[in-house]
Amino acid sequence: MPKKKSINESQIDSLEKIDVEIYPDAKAGSLAIAKTIASLIRSKQKEKKKCVLGLATGSSPKGLYAELVRMHKEEGLSFKNVVTFNLDEYYPISKEAVQSYNRFMFANLFSHVDIKPENIHIPNGEVGKDDIKAEAASYEKQIGKAGGIDLQVLGIGNNGHIGFNEPGSGIYTKTRLVNLTNSTRQANSFEFANMSEVPRQAITMGINTILKSKQIILMAWGEGKADAVKEAVEEDDTELVPASFLQNHDNVTFVLDEAAASQLTRIKSPWLTGDCEWNPQTIKKAVVNMALALKKPVLSLTNKDYNDHGLSDLLVEKGDAYDINLEVYYMLRDIITGWPGGKPNAVIPAHPERSVPYPKRVIIFSPHPDDDIISMGGTFLRLFDQGHDVHVAYQTSGNIAVTDEFVTRFLDFAVGFDEIAKIGSDKPQKILNQSKKYIASKKPNQIDTPTIRNIKGLIRRGEARATCRYVGIPEENIHFQNLPFYETGTIEKSPLGEKDIQITMNTLRQIKPHQVFCAGDFADPHGTHIVCFKAVLEALQRIKAEGDEWINDCWLWLYKGAWQEWNIEDIEMAIPMSPSQVLKKRFGIFIHQSQKDMVPFQGSDDREFWQRAEERNANTAQVFADLGLTHYAAMEAFVRWHY
Repeated sequence: MPKKKSINESQIDSLEKIDVEIYPDAKAGSLAIAKTIASLIRSKQKEKKKCVLGLATGSSPKGLYAELVRMHKEEGLSFKNVVTFNLDEYYPISKEAVQSYNRFMFANLFSHVDIKPENIHIPNGEVGKDDIKAEAASYEKQIGKAGGIDLQVLGIGNNGHIGFNEPGSGIYTKTRLVNLTNSTRQANSFEFANMSEVPRQAITMGINTILKSKQIILMAWGEGKADAVKEAVEEDDTELVPASFLQNHDNVTFVLDEAAASQLTRIKSPWLTGDCEWNPQTIKKAVVNMALALKKPVLSLTNKDYNDHGLSDLLVEKGDAYDINLEVYYMLRDIITGWPGGKPNAVIPAHPERSVPYPKRVIIFSPHPDDDIISMGGTFLRLFDQGHDVHVAYQTSGNIAVTDEFVTRFLDFAVGFDEIAKIGSDKPQKILNQSKKYIASKKPNQIDTPTIRNIKGLIRRGEARATCRYVGIPEENIHFQNLPFYETGTIEKSPLGEKDIQITMNTLRQIKPHQVFCAGDFADPHGTHIVCFKAVLEALQRIKAEGDEWINDCWLWLYKGAWQEWNIEDIEMAIPMSPSQVLKKRFGIFIHQSQKDMVPFQGSDDREFWQRAEERNANTAQVFADLGLTHYAAMEAFVRWHY
């Protein structure tokens, strides 16, 4: 067992017990890891040796594998000397199953490079249960026979697991069959049609097996991994957070994007790790977090509170607590407004939005056909009621989130309508009969036919139109983009493409908006939200580079969806809602009947979307009240993005 690593100089002021590299985004981090792997492969080739890689699956390494494939095709990186061992596999599962890690590896890497088939090793999810122990022991022997793993690539689960080593896994565990926790099954449920189909067991390398690797790189992207990363890197090693055992390895690096690093002390509370550059945003963050920790309104904080919470330097620089409290209180007060499009005929210098022009042309980009009403329904209604020219662009069809049962319900209606109306057309009846027959015989995880996908998309378009009618939006202000990246028929989507960007640019140029609202909820487990955001951002940046004049007066606001809310210190515009407005928003969400009750692919939260939205909005309002501001029934929050 490697000895516990010593803390190097770069970690002294960071409280981190593992080397951490932070990159702007997952793409940059994946590129850095790919370069490390490519360098190792090439150095081994020069020595005429095998390069043994331990590989991970899931959403995190997709960008890494795409970069390695690019290096193979464009830079001549050969994999002929590479031997691979995968971390884990579901059990039981067929190698051909859509969700199998065997299929994942071939789809994302092996089928696109020149690796020798005999050099690929993946735990066998098809082996009989009586043979699993022998299979696991054989896997360990194969790793040893290959000379051990030169570089092991890892991801990290929301509960701190690595591989499928769940909390409670010991440091001496080896390859074995494990039970998956409910939280892990829920986190992975987006890959399956429903929770009941997620395997309850998996075969995984053990902690001991992983720690025997000569080098380890763990990657983590997104806010959803931030808490687990902090616990693994900064807290004591414990079986409750298996990734923390990596502190016992002398050559391990965590590669993170900024979101995954957001809970590290040097990022979240830099004043606790050394000298801190105090600016309005840092002061706001420090004081707000202190007030919430003490459960005191901002204006009630004392000099003693500041000293006791590591903020004595702030007192030295800024003076008495009273003055700092007022500064932060005014910052919070000024972001609360009932005028999301700016208050007309008013000069309010600290208002989050401009008063002119009025009315504004506004476009709300909705990744799915219900994100607009779920995420910012109160603001949506208010913008329209206050006279702005509001447009909605539904970026994807959302067809994958419609159950087969719901399609059947609509088909039954259509058949009945056809019989009553005596339309007499064979073609519609034939389509209906074929569709019903397909659904009746559909196998689990089978990809829908184009016809079924079109029907599901039609259902969601109908719900979206009904929502816009409910708000008052005219038909010509509804835009269905149907971005091509989404239309794979499977949970796994294509990368953002040129056609997606061009469609988005055309929509923006048609409307020439003063305000753009876009989903900034990157914790969406399907990844759809972040791709939709990138489409809007790239479109805006290109239009700006091409010199369109209207773009200089266009502001981009980000909202959070059903998955998360902004940190209170990051919010730049908060729209309060009365109890009646909360109820009106709820009724708007109810229009999306296909998304009520048990929705497929909704992640680890089994509440309905209206319940999530109401609780999140109420919690945001409660936090402002706890800080000493007016207590509203609910609040929707936004952050401005400068592009």
